Amino acid sequence: MSDDTDDGPHVLSIDAMGGDLGPEAVVAGLARAVKQTPAMRFVVHGDKPLLDRLIAKRRGLSDHCTTRHADGVVTMEDKPAQVMRNGKDTSMWSAIDAVRDGEATVCVSCGNTGALMAVSMIRLRKLPGVNRPAIACLWPSRNPSGFNVMLDVGADIRADADDLLQYALMGMSYARNGLGLERPRVGLLNVGTEEHKGRSELRDAHELIDVLADANGFDFVGFVEGGDIPSDRVDVVVTDGFTGNVALKTGEGTARFVRDMLGEAFRATPLSKIAALLAMTSLKRLSARIDPRRVNGGVFLGLNGTVVKSHGSADETGVAAAVALAWSLSESRFSDRLKARLASVTGPAEVET
Repeated sequence: MSDDTDDGPHVLSIDAMGGDLGPEAVVAGLARAVKQTPAMRFVVHGDKPLLDRLIAKRRGLSDHCTTRHADGVVTMEDKPAQVMRNGKDTSMWSAIDAVRDGEATVCVSCGNTGALMAVSMIRLRKLPGVNRPAIACLWPSRNPSGFNVMLDVGADIRADADDLLQYALMGMSYARNGLGLERPRVGLLNVGTEEHKGRSELRDAHELIDVLADANGFDFVGFVEGGDIPSDRVDVVVTDGFTGNVALKTGEGTARFVRDMLGEAFRATPLSKIAALLAMTSLKRLSARIDPRRVNGGVFLGLNGTVVKSHGSADETGVAAAVALAWSLSESRFSDRLKARLASVTGPAEVET
């Protein structure tokens, strides 16, 4: 591919430099994703000579990539304010600008979450009516799709009733366009399911969401508890960024713990090793189901453009999963649909629109 950006309808903008494992893991993930979806096209931002060499080593990948040079790199230790002042020459800034300028539909980055959100907000701007953007993640669940949507999982530790209402609308739109659910079920995370429980902003949000649910094509199931996050009772779980981030990190840590403990148990004795061989197919299925890399990618919602945040420690498998998620959102024109959804409702008084 030439150095000019692909003029096709779906191009992903990739920040190749920000992850813990470096551009090698990012390029390997792109190669894996292209094998699954040959139609993918990328603008890859970072050290162009290095990226060109890495991409050339992957057979056929150069046909799918345009590289764009950026001298700077946003590290995991960089403060968001520092990046805002001095980060214009970084691969992260360049990748977001490609979405801002209409060259790409979705940005993917493994970089510093705080910096990525800060740059995304200043370059893409918030959608009208959105006070606080949110990060949404896919959570393995008992639902037929295999996942639930949860937001916010770390964009902002605060959220008042109006913010939680916006999260409900954005999460519903994500579930509809990302998971193909015609009428998503939305729940509000609380310490109990009774309507009198929880902080005042949660009770206020309960009333607001309940009023708007039917006119906006989703079912509000009311308050849900932590145990409902992976259940088939709900499709979208709404919470503030502090609670959501703690739940996310706890879930990921628990999944790793269960996987490691199973491995130790099956290696403990000769008999258990034989049992592991007999159960190998089921164990592989379980391992894949709880593998955090399989659902890698938090989506920034509430901006004039879509950004997918991959785990900083993502390997080839994790990067490929984040890229696949970005591609599906691009194909569904999710950003345009979300903007239209939020524009149609600004408050309970406009429920008829």
